[in-house]
Amino acid sequence: MTQRARITVHPAFEVGTIDPRIFGSFVEHLGRAVYTGIYEPGHPTADAEGFRQDVADLTRELGTTVVRYPGGNFVSGYRWEDGVGPRDERPTRIDMAWRTIETNEIGTDEFVRWTAATGTEPMMAVNLGTRGVAEAAELVEYCNVPGGTELSERRRANGADAPHGIRLWCLGNEMDGPWQIGHKTAEEYGRLASQAAQAMRRVDPSIELVVCGSSSREMETFGEWERVVLEHTFDQVEYISVHAYYQERDGDRASFLASAAGFEAFMHEVIATADAVAARRHSDKRIRLSVDEWNIWYIDSFAGEDNLELLERPRLIEDVYSALDAVVAGDLLATLLRNADRVAIACLAQLVNVIAPIMTEPGGEAWRQTTFFPIALTAQHARGVTLEARTEGPRAATAKHGEVDAVSSVVTWDAAAGSLVAILTNRSPQPVELRLDAAGFRELALAESHVMVADDAGPRRTAAEAAEVAPRPLEGVVVEGAELLVTLPPESWSLIRLTAAVQPG
Repeated sequence: MTQRARITVHPAFEVGTIDPRIFGSFVEHLGRAVYTGIYEPGHPTADAEGFRQDVADLTRELGTTVVRYPGGNFVSGYRWEDGVGPRDERPTRIDMAWRTIETNEIGTDEFVRWTAATGTEPMMAVNLGTRGVAEAAELVEYCNVPGGTELSERRRANGADAPHGIRLWCLGNEMDGPWQIGHKTAEEYGRLASQAAQAMRRVDPSIELVVCGSSSREMETFGEWERVVLEHTFDQVEYISVHAYYQERDGDRASFLASAAGFEAFMHEVIATADAVAARRHSDKRIRLSVDEWNIWYIDSFAGEDNLELLERPRLIEDVYSALDAVVAGDLLATLLRNADRVAIACLAQLVNVIAPIMTEPGGEAWRQTTFFPIALTAQHARGVTLEARTEGPRAATAKHGEVDAVSSVVTWDAAAGSLVAILTNRSPQPVELRLDAAGFRELALAESHVMVADDAGPRRTAAEAAEVAPRPLEGVVVEGAELLVTLPPESWSLIRLTAAVQPG
């Protein structure tokens, strides 16, 4: 049975400006994300530095704007000094986070050069697990001071005469998690993060700082962790992190399709907590979100860090995704855009091989997973501002999230390009006839449309299999005056782009 839904938007009602950094990603020293991921000397596409150009090309195609590095759990045991200077003098160490042999062949300077080559912005994390205030400030000095100090001159001697100018810094990673090397209570971490922030800003006052929020909404300390940490750091940071992963469990397809509803509730709860801290301080400052880890991760199939064999560049957490996963991933990204007023940064975790949209084979091809497609299309077209979208329509029952909108939507408007984009996820097993009322716009015309439909085929394990479910044109899109009419297939993700102008007056 076909259901009906209606969405109403108007150019006067904006949610917020879309920060391009929402289309970020993440490269951690984990598994094959770095070695045989972005970096593989001797590969047919490798440049003079050893970076794979096939991966760099796909990174640009994905629309990646900012890349977080070097972790992740890895950073909590990392000595940044090990990864700079002559390669033949760098130590090989045990990475305690993932029980891996780390050669330190790639470090800060190489990563920054890779971001410059790919047109992305580096987002650096400091170790507040096994190290502390001095080491965090020293890394800022190494990266951002032009010269004249011991560490800035060391960078120059290492080949980077100009400062790296890294603006975004994470104050540790998931410090609430018992799995984290050097994990802490909220009081312990909040005090340490405050001290590190103060020292780092003394070195470079222009930097922006992200303080650790909860590792997930399911943490027993969630909410209270955010409150306590922000009580310590509110005046010193711009952002608090949100980390969220989703998977289909126990065949509960309906709840999985509605994952973005839980994602949005999580973000709203963090925002409410941050605003409560602001209210208590009589402050009009608004802490924004850095959703610097989000993705679909079948974590139940991961044996855990304690059960890993000590290897160099092992194949770890290389999930392979289905068409269903792609639909959910597209909806998760749309949810970030829907909250553009408070979400400033977001990093799909991760970029290559590790729960990633890009996969590689050593010496072989790099290819797009199913999740690559909705992310790339969204990054390409969702620009400008997010508009408030009023939705009327059917609801869908889920075991985990209760009743949710059967159609999830976000509408963006790029006035400079005259581009009105609707991203629509039909979470229900029935088609939905959708009417988009774009009152306030004129001269609407269809520019392009794309759809991905979930199926029951399971993971697509090769480039060819993934390409079989790549977006295709969405048929039957009709534009009549200021209205768009379309039937959304069951369990589908769609992107429709219109050219438009704003009604005068």
